[in-house]
Amino acid sequence: MIFTQLILAHLLGDFILQPNSWVADKENRKLKSAYLYFHVLIHTVLSFIFLWDLKLWWVAVLVGITHFIIDACKLSFQNIQTKKTWFFIDQALHVAVIGGVSLYFSEFNFEFLKDQEFLKILMAALFLTSPASIFIKLLLSSWTPVTEEENNLQTDSLSSAGKYIGILERLLVFAFIVVNHWEGVGFMVAAKSVFRFSDLAQAKQRKLTEYVLIGTLLSFGIAVLAGILIK
Repeated sequence: MIFTQLILAHLLGDFILQPNSWVADKENRKLKSAYLYFHVLIHTVLSFIFLWDLKLWWVAVLVGITHFIIDACKLSFQNIQTKKTWFFIDQALHVAVIGGVSLYFSEFNFEFLKDQEFLKILMAALFLTSPASIFIKLLLSSWTPVTEEENNLQTDSLSSAGKYIGILERLLVFAFIVVNHWEGVGFMVAAKSVFRFSDLAQAKQRKLTEYVLIGTLLSFGIAVLAGILIK
């Protein structure tokens, strides 16, 4: 598939064959950096090699030109505050170009949107992200402990880390159930217990420990129930 071939070329060109020194030089010198043009040339050559078809020479050239335009825009507009955002925008645009080429050759269709099994799994996965977090937060709202130790613990933790940990653990539990590997759920529970409750034991707050335990069990329970319903 052209999509797979071009994605392989992209991964090699954008990550494996691009040293950090090139990235730093491009960020400092912008469009004046010679490494920008070397980088684009490497992408073009890699695309041609992976396609390995003289009739598709224009695809490799198109990938190279669009890669230069996207990278030039990123280098021109990004700063220290927006660097992370521009990285994801940059990667999304590169993949979109490759996807557009694949669509041109009719490699993709949208028949999967009519697949009921796929839609059910997608629905459950989406529910287990922010919607489930809101449900759990509301269920525990009357028990939220507010203590000096808790405030110190929150100060020492990453912003919104608990929310994203919960989302990731629910999605992983759901994935384990869907692929019939329930032992993975046990591994997740054990790993969460080791890393989370050891910190809570040091805090010496029974209310906070019970609060987190209830929240964890709710989180795992919702993910397990969603997996069972989908199965």
